[in-house]
Amino acid sequence: MSERKVLNKYYPPDFDPSKIPRLRQGKSRQIKVRLVAPFAMRCSTCGQWIGKGTKFNARKETVDSESYLGIPVHRFYIRCQRCAAEITFKTDPENNNYVAENGAQRNFEPWRETQEINARLEQEKADEADDPMRALEARTEQSRRELEGLDALDELRAGNARGER
Repeated sequence: MSERKVLNKYYPPDFDPSKIPRLRQGKSRQIKVRLVAPFAMRCSTCGQWIGKGTKFNARKETVDSESYLGIPVHRFYIRCQRCAAEITFKTDPENNNYVAENGAQRNFEPWRETQEINARLEQEKADEADDPMRALEARTEQSRRELEGLDALDELRAGNARGER
């Protein structure tokens, strides 16, 4: 009974720790971890929706050939809850996010929306540069905004001047 509480263990006088075999672990070893799904996804095999925050037992490995500014990229292997198909995703340190590799499609990709907005703004600027009438309208709109800003500033100054008297 009292053995489980003992802090010191008995070592015989002829004990040699170098004779104990050590477990050699490879560099690309997979580690079992418990994680939550970092994004909402849909299984490609059975169509099961997997919500963000669903807990999984996963295997984690470091991708040897990929890194971003010295930050290692990790790959995770999980299984679908319904059909047990393997789903893999990996970290994306460049976008501070995750990328679904295979077995599932991501429901929403935030960087795709940002890219579409940037492309639309560039297209509008290119159209504006080509069309002189649009450029004129943009300049008149900008000057109108500046005048409105100056009027609002004058009103504030006048109100402050009245309050100081």
